Amino acid sequence: MAEKGAIIELVALIRLERAEEMAEKLEEMAVQDIADAMGELEAEERIAVLRTLPPERRTDTFSYLTPGLQREVIDSLEQNEARRLLREMVPDDRTAFLENLEPEDLENFLKLLSPDDLKQSLKLLGYPEESIGRLMTPRFVAVRPTWTVARALDHIRHEAHRGETINFVFVTDARGHLLDAVKLKDFILARQDAKVETLMDEEYYSVHAAADREEAVQVIQRYDINTLAVTDKNGVMLGIVTVDDIMDVAEQETTEDFHKLGGTGSLNVSLREASAGFLYRKRIGWLLILVLVNLVSGLSIALFEPAIEAVIALVFFLPLIIAGSGNAGSQSATLMVRALATGDVEAKDWLKMWGKEFAVALGLGLTMGVAVAAVGAWRGGPELGLELALVVGLAMLAVVIMGAMIGVLLPFILQRLNMDPATASTPLITSVADVLGILVYFSIASAILSF
Repeated sequence: MAEKGAIIELVALIRLERAEEMAEKLEEMAVQDIADAMGELEAEERIAVLRTLPPERRTDTFSYLTPGLQREVIDSLEQNEARRLLREMVPDDRTAFLENLEPEDLENFLKLLSPDDLKQSLKLLGYPEESIGRLMTPRFVAVRPTWTVARALDHIRHEAHRGETINFVFVTDARGHLLDAVKLKDFILARQDAKVETLMDEEYYSVHAAADREEAVQVIQRYDINTLAVTDKNGVMLGIVTVDDIMDVAEQETTEDFHKLGGTGSLNVSLREASAGFLYRKRIGWLLILVLVNLVSGLSIALFEPAIEAVIALVFFLPLIIAGSGNAGSQSATLMVRALATGDVEAKDWLKMWGKEFAVALGLGLTMGVAVAAVGAWRGGPELGLELALVVGLAMLAVVIMGAMIGVLLPFILQRLNMDPATASTPLITSVADVLGILVYFSIASAILSF
């Protein structure tokens, strides 16, 4: 977390126009904290802070700003300042900034880049959205297996400024095919005349550039590494992704899943920066769909008016029944969406998960059914107590199982259709389970009470 005290102090110094003390304070602060502080400032004050920073810290601070603030800041800079800022950004940070722009704005900013940076940026932007290719940096240090350790270390020293990290040194052949990833400390501890190939154990991890970013998250988490190689389909090394980038992706993916489970689209912007109109557009679609689904609930109830008129007590239990169905469904969906997102469960596990969830739902349904049956026996009185208890008990058992089955299977179905399983939002599952719960409840009631 940012140091709140330091941020408050910096903001105060800026607004008191104490430039010398402000510069001293900026030297003490981490760039992440400076970026947080800039979020508290007015537009002109942000520019003043950025211009006070030395060039290398200016670029790092800009990279930590939210996309909305980045755009606001760079639009306020002179063209030569904007060009210098974009040129000094590391490729993956520059790609992250550019991919959030509208097409016409993207074209204008690409014109500010040098020919080499332009070629590099267009190549990274050419990868699919949410792919590892857009996340990687093409700056890495590679050596040849036939080199001596002494020659490799000289090369590492010469090229270290180009790489985002040199914790791992990659070994490639003359055509750029990845052969291994060797820890830097192994080079330092090895004999100077030893060949690089003697340090290789061919135990390394890589991902394809077109793969989804979540795959990189899973690999880095699983194997506890801080640098991951990115290759093309032929195994040629294209770049690397680092653990700090992966942490950002993991946070973004978790946030996106929460948004979708709540029945909103992915926001892709800070909630504090989002306008009321933007939030309205993101939420109204699902709400209108749910209105239509809930209209079906009303029509379902209308089909059973005779049963309701005959036994008014059925209405008393209606909220309990539909809530049991919807809650069981949303619990199952939440567990399954998260398990699919983390790789804990795969598509091939659907039958096993279905069987396990059925057993759990059966236990839950029986427990909840007995509880509401007891209330039904009391509410029905001497005349209808037994029949009402049977109706609500069986209905609760049936709807809990049904809701859980919908919740556990829908994410798998969506994944099979190449859709995000998180689209199985809690409001959607709850509404669908409500409609089916009403039909099941009144069907059981009509059958038992008629008999």
